Amino acid sequence: MRLPRFISGRTATLALLLAVGACHQKTPDDGRPESVRAFPVADRPVSKASDTDSSTEIQRDSLHEAEVVMDLARIEPGMTVADIGAGEGYYTVRLAKRVGAKGRVLAEDIDHAANERLGTRVIREQLDNVSIKLGQPDNPSLPENSFDRIFLVHVYHEVSEPYAFLWNLRPALRPNGRVIVVEADRASDRHGIPPQLLFCEFGALGFRLTEFVRKPELQGYLAQFEAVGARPEPENIVPCRLSGKTATQNR
Repeated sequence: MRLPRFISGRTATLALLLAVGACHQKTPDDGRPESVRAFPVADRPVSKASDTDSSTEIQRDSLHEAEVVMDLARIEPGMTVADIGAGEGYYTVRLAKRVGAKGRVLAEDIDHAANERLGTRVIREQLDNVSIKLGQPDNPSLPENSFDRIFLVHVYHEVSEPYAFLWNLRPALRPNGRVIVVEADRASDRHGIPPQLLFCEFGALGFRLTEFVRKPELQGYLAQFEAVGARPEPENIVPCRLSGKTATQNR
């Protein structure tokens, strides 16, 4: 039996609308850069970037924060260190003095203005062993096999694509190199990250925790990691999920 013309036309319009709707259906990768779509989505909120100023540096120095962190990280003259999320350079300038003329510090931030201000400071303080680089949110783009220590101080909670970020960061470590993370023990959308979630995310990329310290000088904790085994392929990375105070991988 032949359908009336108005019925068949309505049916065709409905089919077209359904097809268009299917084309615009959201996927987990909507809004993510192409460079990270091979990596799992992090199951946690992300803090917005925060500003630092000189008064904060004075307060931090009153607690001897940088000295404590550099001692725990065993920073020695002649080392090559990357300061990721360098901001105004609180750690950059202190690391430069600790590693000395034979050492090197690469300061990196994703904020153009912060890099410019740090550049002015480096020139003013005549720090000839410091280089400054513009980073990317998901890729620090560090040269391979170049660093004895990589510092992530109160910045990892701002990384929105931690699996891509750590995957790209890992080759930059030299043999026996370490990643030094300083964070506050609180929710990741409150400028911190719970230690168990940090351990899980680093572990997913083949990093092993070598040291964990809580100290009042840090206003939080310090975690130190080394790379072990082969770096996993992006599609084999198992993401983490925090439940209460326990972080597990979603296998």
